[in-house]
Amino acid sequence: MSDSLVIGGQSLSSRLFIGTGKYSRNSLIPEVVEASGSQVITVALRRVDPDSNDNIISHIPSSMTLLPNTSGARTAEEAVRIARLAKATGLGNWVKIEVINDQKYLLPDNAETIRATEILAAEGFVVLPYMSPDLSAALLMKKAGAAAVMPLGSPIGTNRGLRTRELLRILITEVDLPVIVDAGIGRPSEAAEAMELGAAAVLLNTAIATASNPLLMASAFRDAVAAGRKAYLAGLGPVEETASASSPLTGFLG
Repeated sequence: MSDSLVIGGQSLSSRLFIGTGKYSRNSLIPEVVEASGSQVITVALRRVDPDSNDNIISHIPSSMTLLPNTSGARTAEEAVRIARLAKATGLGNWVKIEVINDQKYLLPDNAETIRATEILAAEGFVVLPYMSPDLSAALLMKKAGAAAVMPLGSPIGTNRGLRTRELLRILITEVDLPVIVDAGIGRPSEAAEAMELGAAAVLLNTAIATASNPLLMASAFRDAVAAGRKAYLAGLGPVEETASASSPLTGFLG
């Protein structure tokens, strides 16, 4: 059975997106890519240095789809400028919009994100906006031309899991776009839970990069995402308030 995720006309077999930050060494990235089975990787443009002997792009396998992000942008205009620079430097036309003014919790500015999405989508970018999970904002992002929406599970880098679970469920149910849970997932079980809800994919970085064994953790997330997706496709059994025996209680010894 084919179960590909299609974004921007590109078909993906893996529903696990990964990042490039916080690793002890950049040379670990290709090993993590292999262990995770991921096909999409995000990288901040401000970390790309073509003149460096350890340019992070040189560690990313050429088979990967690059998802440059606009980390550091505080306004729509700054995000647009970063996206255009990324494209001009050969990083492709996919972009993860990040517009953040809050420096304590790093929560996205949905209004500025919508503005940036509209501008970049009109220019032909495949736009994946990182957002606070709000239905009205998600619908406006769709109208603006987003290829997917990327709501947070909890504040970025916290490993606190799906603290926005009910809001995620609403977005998955009501928004006719792929919903990719981005930020806060810390355990493979949480990634599986997001997929069981019906998320199209998950994006995570800190949970793998800060694990004692990043390669084993990447493999664990690969299995968890696949298991959660299978459970969603299978159709989870109903939740009951009272007990229901698996075997009949009548007729035995009668």
